Amino acid sequence: MPEPVDALCIGEALVALRSSGLLALGAPLTPAVAGAESNVAIALSRLGHQAAWCGVVGADQAGALVLRTLRAEGVDLRCVRREPRSATGLMVREQRLPGLVRVDYHRRGSAGSRLDLADVRRALRTVKPRVIHVTGISLAISAQARAAVTEIVRDAHEVGAMVSLDVNHRRRLWTDAEASAALAPLLPQVDILVGSVDELALLAPSSVWDGSDAAGHLLARGPAEVVVKHGAQGASVFTLGESHHLPAHRVTLVDPVGAGDAFTAGYLSGRLDGLPVRGALARANLLGGFAAASDGDWEGLPTREEFGLLALADGEALR
Repeated sequence: MPEPVDALCIGEALVALRSSGLLALGAPLTPAVAGAESNVAIALSRLGHQAAWCGVVGADQAGALVLRTLRAEGVDLRCVRREPRSATGLMVREQRLPGLVRVDYHRRGSAGSRLDLADVRRALRTVKPRVIHVTGISLAISAQARAAVTEIVRDAHEVGAMVSLDVNHRRRLWTDAEASAALAPLLPQVDILVGSVDELALLAPSSVWDGSDAAGHLLARGPAEVVVKHGAQGASVFTLGESHHLPAHRVTLVDPVGAGDAFTAGYLSGRLDGLPVRGALARANLLGGFAAASDGDWEGLPTREEFGLLALADGEALR
């Protein structure tokens, strides 16, 4: 019998080679682990939720780093497969300007892109999740990964799981038209839809994209909750019966990468805890603030005991 978990996050984890300067000038690189879905799994685990990650890594040292990192963060790895024929994907990040990060991907044909139907079917025999979380990246990395993610989304309600979809559009992986064609058919099975205004516009005709009108169009197509990220202007959540907007936390921006994943994890955590949508939105903004104010995709994410830290004055010491 599959064992219950709070969340099953499905996608590709990579090794990120980070530089604080320009790579073309020989700035040194430091390895770390990255990946939208694994970021969400780490964030949920830090908050005390049982989070599993389903993906494929290479039988290489980069894959070993991914597994070691996720294991150390308490993420359930029983749904992971190691692929000896392909290398773990890489991304190279350089700090081009303060607050501006430039990213290059080296993931074509990667182990993560070899996620297949057998992987997701095995995952559902292994764990019984309350929420299945996927992103547009999960569908963009390869045709076979897209087929696998599409199947598990369509089967999720049969196993009693909600579906969370973060659009997370990456134009270096596919076009707007390809993203829209792949994501739109999933909307009837999606319970929580997350994205920026630009991302959600891929799924709603531009003629109706005007705040609540666009959200209403998306809600009519299946999702029970549409969560809209406005960056430094905060975020909104729409359901068929209500809407809320909350401002973002005012933080000193250190690293924007990973803030969206932290935001999504905060919202899912709130809903898993039974918070109303406004309370979940507040937690989403809180985690997004922590991520933006910290270096790295996930390293600065909080535990529950640290929720109050963003309210402290700059320069204050905890003694």
